[in-house]
Amino acid sequence: MDSPNSQPLNFPTTSRAHLRPLGVSIDDSLFTETKNTQKRKLSQKRKTLLSGSFSIGGHLSPWPRYISDQTILHNRKPCSDDYRKRAGSLQQPLGTTKPRYLEQLENYLRKELLLLDLSTDSAQELRLQPYREIFEFFIEDFKTYKPLLSSIKHQREKIRALEPLKAKLITVNENCNERILAMRAEERDEISMLKKEKMNLLKLIDKKNEEKISLQTEVTKLRKNLAEEYLHYLSERDARKILIADLNELRYQREDMSLAQSPGVWGEDPVKLTVALKMARQDLTRTQMELNTMKANFGDVVPRRDFEMQEKTLKELQEQLESLRDDYEEVRKEHEMLLQLHMSTLKERDQFYSELQEIQRTSTPRPDWSKCEDMVAGGRDRWHMLAEGKNSDQLVDVLLEEIGEGLLREKDFFPGLGYGESIPPFLRFDGIVENKKPTKKEVVKLLKDAWKERITEEQKEKFPDFFFSFLERHFGPGDAMAWAYTIFEYIKLFHTNEVMSQFYAVLMGKRKESVYIKQKQTIAQLLKEMTNVDSQNEGLLTMEQLSTVLKSTFPLKKDERIQELMEAGGWHPSSSNADLLDYRLLFMEDEEGQSVPFVQKLWEQYVVEKDEYLNELKQELGLELNEEVTLPKVREALMNIDPNLDKQTLNHYLRQAFQLPMTEMPEEGEEREEGIVTQLQTALEQLQMSDIRRMGPREQEPAS
Repeated sequence: MDSPNSQPLNFPTTSRAHLRPLGVSIDDSLFTETKNTQKRKLSQKRKTLLSGSFSIGGHLSPWPRYISDQTILHNRKPCSDDYRKRAGSLQQPLGTTKPRYLEQLENYLRKELLLLDLSTDSAQELRLQPYREIFEFFIEDFKTYKPLLSSIKHQREKIRALEPLKAKLITVNENCNERILAMRAEERDEISMLKKEKMNLLKLIDKKNEEKISLQTEVTKLRKNLAEEYLHYLSERDARKILIADLNELRYQREDMSLAQSPGVWGEDPVKLTVALKMARQDLTRTQMELNTMKANFGDVVPRRDFEMQEKTLKELQEQLESLRDDYEEVRKEHEMLLQLHMSTLKERDQFYSELQEIQRTSTPRPDWSKCEDMVAGGRDRWHMLAEGKNSDQLVDVLLEEIGEGLLREKDFFPGLGYGESIPPFLRFDGIVENKKPTKKEVVKLLKDAWKERITEEQKEKFPDFFFSFLERHFGPGDAMAWAYTIFEYIKLFHTNEVMSQFYAVLMGKRKESVYIKQKQTIAQLLKEMTNVDSQNEGLLTMEQLSTVLKSTFPLKKDERIQELMEAGGWHPSSSNADLLDYRLLFMEDEEGQSVPFVQKLWEQYVVEKDEYLNELKQELGLELNEEVTLPKVREALMNIDPNLDKQTLNHYLRQAFQLPMTEMPEEGEEREEGIVTQLQTALEQLQMSDIRRMGPREQEPAS
């Protein structure tokens, strides 16, 4: 197209005799000397132009075919899908149309060249030479000037766009340095606190050791006093017995003397008196022998009362000693544990410090997400709603979805992907399809309607074919392809939306539709169980009733995961079992299909439990991912990790792992089972796509 500032040039139509070169004067002598040289140069240059510069149609066209600056500096984002599709569609670069004044100049010079007769000696050759040189010089400069100007302009725009990023990097670097200094200060405070605690514990141990030494000294002193008292009591007992014996002997002697002196007692017969004295002496001797025997046998015996008293005191002291020993042992163990904890804390501190240094060296500074508030439609409030509870990776997805949604809104048409085998059946179209530009709410509603229709039908046709048939029934054959491209672009973009992401996974064959259907059935069953417990139909349940329903519906879940579901439903440690909960709110969805945290936690636990189940299967097989595995070996491993698998479910798992039709599934024990082989990684990927879950606990691990 013509340049906007170009004006048509009207060249004079005078004859060649009136043309004169600019600034050149020619006389007859000069013409005679130079005509042969100019003739050769002009002939050679014309041949070159006529052989290499003819364009389409045989005309002389030295105009360079560069891509214009409009195609270089599109008002499009280089990373967007629209840019890539436009770049793919422009396989042949389109040259820029010559300006009008250049066409007029070229036509005029072409006519002059054709009218020039090189076979005759004429001065007209020299008259056209300045025009040719000016034209060639102009063309040579024009070939390099315009692309260079476009490139310089593009680079300046890129430099201008990167200036805010440089300032952002400086700000983020300063924030990271401040956080590092704060973390170091916290570590120093924690280390000083641990040192103080260590010193207090060492002082406590020393105090306990001193108490133990003092108690041992007291026990030794009491034992010594007990031995002294025992010896003192023995000596007193012996002295008392000797004194009693002496008193008895003196009394007997006095009685004998009195009897001997009194004649009236025994009469006057001295014989009887002698016999009586003899008998008395014999009794005294026998008594004395018995007394000596008693002294010999019980000379070192302690009195029972004193013995029992000392035994009681000893028992109390022994109990105190055992208690002190136990306390000492406990304090010693605590001291060792504290030392180990201190050493592990030091190791962790050193490890964390090294990790911090490595992170400071290699990691990217954390972005300031508050800068996105003005870039998102809806402002600060909507951005806070979108960013609530999300990490940096999830915030990047949210931001990309917002940007992608804006780009989708700008598109009016989608280029068709063709009819290749790699293209999904519902996208096979050659040409341009219209962008229907629905809202996110409308797309979610349409996908929910498609799921409802899919669940109610017999599911004879494949899911991609059903999807296109569904669009044809709702929008007609004429708009079905446009809606298919529009919905596909939406569900491919919004990864954080549950309905769209799950529909995209099933549509592209990354997940079986039975996973989605089974999850919806599980949620419906759980709601039914809660409704049955709610006998008065008030929509309220106590926390204890909620826990009972969860344990009865999911008997294989561990107590920790039941508690996670309770917390997602609104329970917290300060809650009592009598607190009421509106259980119907646990299953609500917003207008964009996002469910509440309770249903999201159910899905997260299902994914984690499936991964654990498949990891357990891999460990039971004991093979690497690139090794091959046979069908009997997988059957045996499944029965080992899940003994409660029934035959029908087991065969279903095996068909999914080895991608076997129902008619080709061999019975257990058949010879052709050994011939069915696949790679372990392929089998696990197929099971990951399917609805796989544990049917019962392992024998050595009873259910909670």
